[in-house]
Amino acid sequence: MYQLKGIAYLGDQLLKQGKKIDQYTTRFMMDALFSTLTNVNFDEKRFVKYILEAQTVKENLKNQVGSLQNVPAAVDYRPPEDVEKMIEDGKKVGILADEIDEDIRSLRELLIYGIKGMAAYAHYAATLGKQDENVNNFFFTALARTLDNNISADELFNLCMELGKMNFRCMQILDEAHTQTFGHPQPTEVLISKKKGPFIIVSGHDLKDLKDLLEQTEGKGINIYTHGEMLPAHGYPELKKYKHLVGNYGGAWQDQQKEFDGIPGCILMTTNCLQKPKDSYKDRIFTTGVVGFDGVAHIEEVDGKKDFTPIIQKALELGGWQEDEEEKKILVGFGHHTVLGLANKIIDAVKSGQIKHFFLIGGCDGAKPGRNYYTEFAEKTLRNTLILTLACGKYRFNKKDFGTIGEFPRLLDIGQCNDAYSALVIAIELAKAFNCDVNDLPLTLILSWFEQKAVAILLTLLFLGLKNIYLGPSLPAFVSPNILQVLVEKFNIKPISNPEKDLNEILSRK
Repeated sequence: MYQLKGIAYLGDQLLKQGKKIDQYTTRFMMDALFSTLTNVNFDEKRFVKYILEAQTVKENLKNQVGSLQNVPAAVDYRPPEDVEKMIEDGKKVGILADEIDEDIRSLRELLIYGIKGMAAYAHYAATLGKQDENVNNFFFTALARTLDNNISADELFNLCMELGKMNFRCMQILDEAHTQTFGHPQPTEVLISKKKGPFIIVSGHDLKDLKDLLEQTEGKGINIYTHGEMLPAHGYPELKKYKHLVGNYGGAWQDQQKEFDGIPGCILMTTNCLQKPKDSYKDRIFTTGVVGFDGVAHIEEVDGKKDFTPIIQKALELGGWQEDEEEKKILVGFGHHTVLGLANKIIDAVKSGQIKHFFLIGGCDGAKPGRNYYTEFAEKTLRNTLILTLACGKYRFNKKDFGTIGEFPRLLDIGQCNDAYSALVIAIELAKAFNCDVNDLPLTLILSWFEQKAVAILLTLLFLGLKNIYLGPSLPAFVSPNILQVLVEKFNIKPISNPEKDLNEILSRK
């Protein structure tokens, strides 16, 4: 991160000179940021490579920028080649290394984590050929300001709101990349039980990796299952046309060590959500892209292509499950295109009193106690309320039967955390239809918190002015009491309490 801050400063200077930052530098920035995200890369060798490559990027930028005076130390820093010395240097520039005001540090980390989250979305979009120059430039201008110890709290707060704006645009181009490449998601039943035969489980978020694997496994007798945040892939026409994309295996990321234990098939981790592999499946889990773990086979991209032959051969060798399980299915595919196609019917159902309230219950999942709150909350919602859900938090309740309201399923799965844009578009368009502000809709956001992409989404929600968000199971440790008070006063963010109390409060207010 210290190296990336030095790169950001130089990139920002280049922009101030009216010059452009080249594509290699931009892509290095977003991918290296992404590699530091929660549960992405645990491979020491990969980080050493990034740190050393960052030095080359810095030197190239210095040549382009020219002579500069009084630059931050990160600009002139040169990393040692020795890993132990790198670790010692890291301790000198960590989060608590400088003596600055607690609230400034809190806002600075809020900005940095938001930048990391947005880098993930930008990475996904760039993989599919979609980029936005303003979004790309913001990585440099915003990260450069984190080197300024004289920056005010107001300036940092405004930068956080600007990140929310940029992340909204970033999620928009990712949505365009997905829908233009794979079509608009459609309501689709997904098998959640096992089928006989060799298999590969694909986890993470990268739909292009899934598409490439589907192409390379077609006709080879291998079943492909999604896992975790890859579940929404089944709704995309250009993915579900592959008959060997047979279903979804398991639940959220934190259960993988139990669910993958000794399975007779392979796993491909495409983005974040990786845990330390157990010995019982370490020989059959593969990583790709920015994901890495020491001792785990990695599939590199060569000349823009990935050869999945090693994982295909391993899956065939392992043989897979020996018999079919009894069929069980769940429903996915309610992106903004589908839901807004039903807008008139939804509006009529609200006006007639058939639908009294909308709840968006979603976000990150985790193993920490207290996350059963989201299961209980969903179960306690009334029969005349509609539940929208996205991200891996939905695994707390997405296999339960919530019934229907008229012709609508009560539970509408919008997609990955990446698809938060879909939820926002739905809310914004419904507000227009009802001729009101989004905050005046009978809609409440019940969000679960875990990692940095959640920071980027939260900042987008705040930039858009959404209020009365219920957040839990605990609030982020890097938000200081004073900054939390500002967020509570300005946006009425509410820490969750217990499902019944919160539900009663919501329904009595709306």
